Amino acid sequence: MAASKKSSTNYNLTNQIIRTYSMIDEITVQSLKEKIDHQNNFLLLDVREPFEQYQSKIDIDNSVLIPVGELAERVDELEEHKENEIICLCRSGARSAQACKLLQDKGFEEVKNLKGGINKWARDIDERLPVY
Repeated sequence: MAASKKSSTNYNLTNQIIRTYSMIDEITVQSLKEKIDHQNNFLLLDVREPFEQYQSKIDIDNSVLIPVGELAERVDELEEHKENEIICLCRSGARSAQACKLLQDKGFEEVKNLKGGINKWARDIDERLPVY
């Protein structure tokens, strides 16, 4: 009986997480590439750790690195971008989804998650970058 209850609890928690993150807008790597090529006004927020960005990075001027574990404490650094589009990225899209949720909770409205993260970018847009 205890195993069944634990399994049910895990299932409910997983569904709650999926519902929470399904409300986050996503952007494809192809759409991000178009925004970069057309010099659209947005901020690229990389929420990976510094060593990850060192090995694989989308190198544009309007980007900033704030690891997701530090974002809650450093969100004020993004205040000037609160009314602008912010595109969050990580390795595969999970941590950046967390960052999007945190920013939405802090009142940022134009927040998008890069679907597939830097690895999808490396596979589909810039094959010079490593997939890790």
